[in-house]
Amino acid sequence: MLAIASALEGMSRADAARTAGIECQSLRDAVLRFNAAGLAGLVDRPYGRRPERLTDGEQAALVGHVLRGPDPERGELSTWTLPDLCRFIEARFNKTMCPQSMSRVVRRLGLSRQKPRPVHPQRSAKAAEAFAKGGSSLP
Repeated sequence: MLAIASALEGMSRADAARTAGIECQSLRDAVLRFNAAGLAGLVDRPYGRRPERLTDGEQAALVGHVLRGPDPERGELSTWTLPDLCRFIEARFNKTMCPQSMSRVVRRLGLSRQKPRPVHPQRSAKAAEAFAKGGSSLP
């Protein structure tokens, strides 16, 4: 505003820019914005951001897929990993994503990263039940 006020008072554009500590090109841009929108045109506007890679419907399908969980009977793993979700997106929607991008998408969708407790493949259900009841004897 100082540079524009100085220029309006008759100072040369170079001198007006120098008094405000900006370049002549920045003063020119500010004058154009001031002429177009007044003082409101001088307020910094946020830059646009990149459009999201997945549409709302695709994000809803991803959330449903994650919440449904893997099915070990169909040969799926016991938990979803980020690369698994990237492969799901590629197979279902024909869009490629890296695991880092998938991590941001998962966090933005409100899903948390949780690791299940490991289960030994030879775990005995009877022994676990007996231990939970307070007895440590094995059948």
